Amino acid sequence: MREQQVIRTVSAVVAVASIGAAALLSAGSARAGEVYLKAGLPGLVLGWAQPLNSYFGVRLDAATVGTLNERRVEDGIAYDATFKGDRAALLADWFVFGGGFRFTGGVTSSRYSLDLLATGAGGSITVGNTTYVTSSADRFSVRVRPPSSMPYVGLGWGHQSNSGLRFSFDIGAKLGKATLSYALAGPWASSVSQADIDAELSELREGVGRVRFVPQLTFGLGYSF
Repeated sequence: MREQQVIRTVSAVVAVASIGAAALLSAGSARAGEVYLKAGLPGLVLGWAQPLNSYFGVRLDAATVGTLNERRVEDGIAYDATFKGDRAALLADWFVFGGGFRFTGGVTSSRYSLDLLATGAGGSITVGNTTYVTSSADRFSVRVRPPSSMPYVGLGWGHQSNSGLRFSFDIGAKLGKATLSYALAGPWASSVSQADIDAELSELREGVGRVRFVPQLTFGLGYSF
């Protein structure tokens, strides 16, 4: 269901951008567009910039960080952590001085998630205030997920209407509060108390769950036609 929502949002973004570009072209007011490639946070970015005049422009781009895996400890529990991130964005640039410097705002459709998985191996796991003996079949998983749609604010340089090879950078953030969900599996699932789970989730909210924004810092090159 969430993937379908993301697909619908991305499709709407693409449709709005296509209609806007078509309207500009039909009016004969569109300037030379720019295709660009960036790298940094949130990964690799491929996009199209369309200047409207010396002070304003619109952009449509997509970014991915792929899948990242690491072993990490949160609140005394060792987790296998998996981070996945993809997003599409519809952005508006304001070149406040009529040059390269700009402020940027817009909306993003994102699919970010941080999955934490703790597995039993005949040892023990402390959840909340209780230490539980586990088997190899026991699992405790937590998912941290920002909203699928988030506003973006930032500033940067580049994407002017000049032709040729262009340099650009962006620094900003997508704004939204992350949510946590959990799942228990294995023989121990019936013995772990809800009070311990709530205590563990509260600790995680003070750690990885305190996500209020997803940062962006990217540098790129583009070509304006």
